[in-house]
Amino acid sequence: MTRESAPPKIKVLLLTGQSNQWHNWKVSSRALEASVSADGMFEVDTLVTPDAGEDFSEFAPAWSDYDVVLLDYEGDVWPRETQRAFEAFVSDGGGLVAFHAADNAFPDWPAFNEMIGVGGWGGRGEDAGPKVRWRKGKMVLDDGPGVAMHPDPFEFLVETCAPDHPVMRGLPEAWLHAIDEQYSQLRGPAKNLTVLATAIAGPEIENGTGENEPMLMAIDYGKGRVFHTTLGHVGANDTETPAAMKCAGFQETLFRGLEWAATGEVTRAVPDDFPGTEFPEVRA
Repeated sequence: MTRESAPPKIKVLLLTGQSNQWHNWKVSSRALEASVSADGMFEVDTLVTPDAGEDFSEFAPAWSDYDVVLLDYEGDVWPRETQRAFEAFVSDGGGLVAFHAADNAFPDWPAFNEMIGVGGWGGRGEDAGPKVRWRKGKMVLDDGPGVAMHPDPFEFLVETCAPDHPVMRGLPEAWLHAIDEQYSQLRGPAKNLTVLATAIAGPEIENGTGENEPMLMAIDYGKGRVFHTTLGHVGANDTETPAAMKCAGFQETLFRGLEWAATGEVTRAVPDDFPGTEFPEVRA
């Protein structure tokens, strides 16, 4: 009798190196690398870009060496040749996971905006595309006024919208996420986009929109798959991993998104510590 070998690990390129004045990429990327590497399903390489204002002429990642790119970056524009290579990687079947503030990046790169579906800040106005809403059980594109915003961080319920999607299959209908920013009024092309989960900030929350805002999304880009999570804020002054990134719900949906983006399937079981609706589950 022969023992079956373990399946090969999914190769992840964690790309980071810049963030705006509201985020700390050094803390977020360290947390991402630690949690994804520790999971056991993934093999992670971290690539740090040049600093803001430095020379990007030699920045040309070997995209094809990886199954999926985990993007924790909002900064200088990449060379056009690098952009084209990245577009080809994803459209030819490579995976992409856009983490939190990565959807602030590259407002003037049409293909990137199509990959992530919707984004915020970075000069994105109403001409960037519609807002994505979840109303009466279906996705609605809203061309009304409004630009990206968020209430002050708070604990909020994340509600499943696509229970049959591989990323969401088996997860609760709703779960309580640890204190975090709730991105709101993101705008973009919203092409080939599936809303996986939403959250709402009602009138009792200052700056709450009262809308079911998309928190987790899946986007088809050519033959490629994109998982977009708006969760996981790390503030500029944070020096340790915040609860938002230690939340079992955040981590498990991230892992499931990585597997799906890389392979088109999710084989993971739902962990025992996945949160319910009464309190968040924050991992050590």
